[in-house]
Amino acid sequence: MGAKSIIPVILCGGSGTRLWPLSRASYPKQYWALFGDGDETLLQQTYKRLEGVEGILNPLLVCNESHRFIVAEQMRQISVVPQKIVLEPVGRNTAPAIAVAALKAIETSDDPVLLVLSADHVITNKQRFQQAITAGMPHANKGRLVTFGIVPTNPETGYGYIEAAEAIGKDSLKGSEISQFIEKPNKEKAKQLIQDGRFTWNSGIFLFKANTILKELQELAPEVISSCHAALKNETQDLDFYRLEEKAFDSCPNIAIDVAVMEKTELGTVIPLDAGWNDIGSWNALWETANQDVNGNVLRGKVIAEKTQNCYLRSENRLVVGMGLKDLIVVETDDAVLIANQKEAQHIKEIVKYLEKEGFSEGTAHQKIYRPWGHYTTLMNDKRWQVKRIEVNPGASLSLQMHHHRAEHWVVVKGTAMIERDGKESLLSENQSTYIPLGCKHRLSNPGKMPMELIEIQSGTYLGEDDIIRFEDCYGRLKSETNA
Repeated sequence: MGAKSIIPVILCGGSGTRLWPLSRASYPKQYWALFGDGDETLLQQTYKRLEGVEGILNPLLVCNESHRFIVAEQMRQISVVPQKIVLEPVGRNTAPAIAVAALKAIETSDDPVLLVLSADHVITNKQRFQQAITAGMPHANKGRLVTFGIVPTNPETGYGYIEAAEAIGKDSLKGSEISQFIEKPNKEKAKQLIQDGRFTWNSGIFLFKANTILKELQELAPEVISSCHAALKNETQDLDFYRLEEKAFDSCPNIAIDVAVMEKTELGTVIPLDAGWNDIGSWNALWETANQDVNGNVLRGKVIAEKTQNCYLRSENRLVVGMGLKDLIVVETDDAVLIANQKEAQHIKEIVKYLEKEGFSEGTAHQKIYRPWGHYTTLMNDKRWQVKRIEVNPGASLSLQMHHHRAEHWVVVKGTAMIERDGKESLLSENQSTYIPLGCKHRLSNPGKMPMELIEIQSGTYLGEDDIIRFEDCYGRLKSETNA
């Protein structure tokens, strides 16, 4: 690895609850195509905007273990083979995530430069962003901890601020020592800060050598380093993933890298960044950054808008018609519809907390659930039965499993299915069906070259996804999750 090589570390955690009902714990905002007119997700855009940077290598990703196959598939779609995908058994904020990434990076290189990125940011000026990275490299190579401060455009109260030791020009890429970090200010304080040429927004984007950040973590947050060392010492490799030991990682302090290191270190350098950055923290922010029509509207999906102004209208399935609307957010999904005033968009997170508290599954999970073999969608359900549409990828297979509390009927509607029932295999074509009785050891596979779809009808006293006993699984889930 050359001296100028850079390993992008992409942090994929977070549930993005302010973008509910589209973003949920089962499939957060970073895995959705939220920005731009194409199909690239925020995660995919995060890596692709680095194309052309000198010395850039394939990324090292840190994600929640339940999202590992989503991350791997989205990297495959853009022809990227990650150096490593590290799996967090629980979320512990950015300091532990960066610590384990740095420790994994030095396993294969003496002291690589790490570019730490969040998977859910939008940056519209790719060229300027790359210029800022290039400007930061000499500082990082000298042992500085570089962060990129966003040149403020308004007195924003939702971001922390960075004070530089000297005034920063909007068009400058000159690095300056960091004087202090300021937590999210009130409106009056924010107005004062943006009038002072030394302040920028804290972007959460960093550039530093792996050993430099590890040394500072050891000095300033030793509990983080000790817990991460223990979690890596007992890690397990699961296919192409590196699963941290849960007990050790769970004991790690839940702390951001800003608090653990950047606010205390004497090595901090800030470089101003004016590149159309946004962290897409709310539907209102997404409306502001998207291309609006002549009426100030952003329309996505099957949407018709008449006499409507300054609205974000999004349909994932059904036709949405807006008439005489103004300053609204409307988001339709298969199981929930959000209608909110633009000014209330920041408070959606409180609604999600309420849904979780009251036991609404819509607060955390979608009806369409992704799995390493494909996905399933819950179509209808009642207390003792439910109907699902299951799609299995070509060549993929579900685990060999059984259920204690439910029986299943399968009807193939597209492609060919290989069915294993108590050791006996059979092929089913379109419009053919089979019955899986309670207690039957069974497996579903797709031997074809096209996706296979079937309708599954479940019936029984309990229909939860934890009623699965696995005997064999090619995705390493025998001891990890209880999902099909």
